[in-house]
Amino acid sequence: MKKLVLLIAVMLAQNLPAEDWTQFRGPGGQGHSAEKGLPLNWDETRNITWKTPIPGKGWSSPVVLGNRIWLTTAADNGKSLRAIGIDRETGAITVNAEIFGLESPGTIHEKNSCASPTPVLEEDRIYLHFGSFGTACINQSGEPIWKTRMAYDNGQHGPGSTPVLYEDLLIISCDGMDVQFITALDKMTGEVRWKKRREGFQAYATPLIVRHRDVDQVISPSALRTVAYEAATGEEIWQVRYGDGFSNVPSPVFGHGMAYICTGFQVPSLLAVRIDGHGDITESKIEWTLKRGVPLTPSPLLVGENLYMVSDNGIAACVDALHGTEYWRARIGGNYSASPIYADGRIYFLSEEGQSDVIAAGREYKVLATNSIDGRTLASMAVSQGSIFIRSETHLYRIDK
Repeated sequence: MKKLVLLIAVMLAQNLPAEDWTQFRGPGGQGHSAEKGLPLNWDETRNITWKTPIPGKGWSSPVVLGNRIWLTTAADNGKSLRAIGIDRETGAITVNAEIFGLESPGTIHEKNSCASPTPVLEEDRIYLHFGSFGTACINQSGEPIWKTRMAYDNGQHGPGSTPVLYEDLLIISCDGMDVQFITALDKMTGEVRWKKRREGFQAYATPLIVRHRDVDQVISPSALRTVAYEAATGEEIWQVRYGDGFSNVPSPVFGHGMAYICTGFQVPSLLAVRIDGHGDITESKIEWTLKRGVPLTPSPLLVGENLYMVSDNGIAACVDALHGTEYWRARIGGNYSASPIYADGRIYFLSEEGQSDVIAAGREYKVLATNSIDGRTLASMAVSQGSIFIRSETHLYRIDK
């Protein structure tokens, strides 16, 4: 009888549907994967199924749908903005299509690129965003379905925020040096369906869509405040002010009725904000605030009642998501831009130096593995069909158990 139960369990596990990773931070946009049996250890000689050179320069994270992986890159010194399609099984580049050509990309921060926003995948469509350089939708062959450009200045750092899909809309935060706004494009045509201006400075955070009391909210951090909009119409629901933020990069996460928001550069805070208010909720809905070790670039990660984060200079921490109480803090070393992910009961961190620290999810700090690959790694990991995908400055890796 025990053997029969075990056999059934193994068969069920083998027949679990494989999960795609179709947007920045994966399903739900919060860095979670339901995949099991993922690799724990790797280096340049172990558990690398393939390693494919990627032409040009780009820091968009890999996304996966079925047997195809997509990235963007900027070739010819940033003048050729391209979409790269890669076969999951072989690592071969099957699509390398120019989407926009530029006379000059202008100023780009040394840690950024002209191709940093991550593609968004949906069936036969790939949605691509290069900041003010252009936004497009292409098919699996790399042929354009539509293209558009939005009028704003990428600023001194270059493009950053990644779009999110909501029903028939592609929603994009466009907080430039000159103007700041969030807009929703018709995903079939690229035409503007709604657009909301806001005052502030440049920001690069990817918005998060959450459902609360039968209303779908787009939570969009900007320089001076975070604003929640009705996803379908763009009508403002609430805003929380923090006054002195700019160049905001981390995407928010959501759980327990609260959005967890990083407030930007200089001396950032992390705010736990209840999202059931209306209007200016700065004085009424901030549940708790964390000021120590808040990341400037990597997004936080919420797993159950634990909130994990890593600062740009390599200090990892776990705090109580309900009250902000710190459980542990540890120096894992290196510098960090990539956002951590949660999968298979583990937290995966990826440093800019190619080091991956894997820890057990929980309120005690326990390192399970430390791994490395060659080259710089600023893009976030992707997980799909039992594999981990990591983009370095020069290559894309598929890592398997």
